Amino acid sequence: MALLATINRGLMRLSMIALVLTAVILTYSVVSRYFFQAPTDWQDEASVFMLVGVTFFCTAYVQSQRGHIGIEAIAGLLPPRVNAARLLLVDLVSALFCCFFAWKSWTLFHEAYVDGQTTSSTFAPPLWIPYGMMALGMSLLSLQLVLQTLARITNKAATERAA
Repeated sequence: MALLATINRGLMRLSMIALVLTAVILTYSVVSRYFFQAPTDWQDEASVFMLVGVTFFCTAYVQSQRGHIGIEAIAGLLPPRVNAARLLLVDLVSALFCCFFAWKSWTLFHEAYVDGQTTSSTFAPPLWIPYGMMALGMSLLSLQLVLQTLARITNKAATERAA
């Protein structure tokens, strides 16, 4: 769990830098087109690729902080044991969905890498880059969810007190 937390924090810091760099690239693009009438053909795809990385690399960290949006309207109405069961069910279903998503992302990554797929622009960066970031991010999120689910199952008494 400590290794995953370290990886999550590292990816969060990398994502913060990438987000700032994306803003700089897009600002450069606008200034270059407006003032110098010099179009850039790479900035949109570079920005999209970085935003894909930022989005997927941050998911495991956000999950580790339980920062994802949850509907807690019924949590106060349910008895603690029923609420604990509800939370366990949500974690299990989320883990299953994310594992499936990660698996499909890895298959997309493999196809793009093996087939040499690129975008259709003149810049034509390889598609394995965003697919790889998506696959890694979803794999880390899946691992985070599985570990949190196992922690909930194995530490039943603490979970019931916290719920």
